[in-house]
Amino acid sequence: MKYSEARQGRIFIIRLEDGEIVHEQLEQFARDNLIERAHLIIIGGADKGSRLVVGPEESRSLPVMPMTHELYDAHEITGTGTIFPDDEGNMVLHLHMACGREENTVTGCIRNGVRVWHVMEVVLTELLENTASRQPDPITGFKLLIP
Repeated sequence: MKYSEARQGRIFIIRLEDGEIVHEQLEQFARDNLIERAHLIIIGGADKGSRLVVGPEESRSLPVMPMTHELYDAHEITGTGTIFPDDEGNMVLHLHMACGREENTVTGCIRNGVRVWHVMEVVLTELLENTASRQPDPITGFKLLIP
């Protein structure tokens, strides 16, 4: 385990609107508001055609080959995530979302493009006095959080 400590900063209440791409909007919001590190929760609706990363094709194979899933219709969602800068200083949202419709639920990372269905609500809490960042890992190919 690796860890660091942070202090809570500003808290933002955000409403994403119909058709917006979640990770694009939240990363732009972070840039516009000079937010370098944050954690967040999100609820609302994801639109048909939204794409999630739902796991690796094989659990321990390298390189990691991601599986994707496309939502077949609008889904109710809840999720949680973090924003940290990568090795190039870009604000990167890492958010996992559970998407449900009737008795079906799929959970995955939103990085491939989740589109808002009417509205999503976000509570974003800025993290201060911390230097954590996402750095390239040559083994997995991921940009891993270095606390």
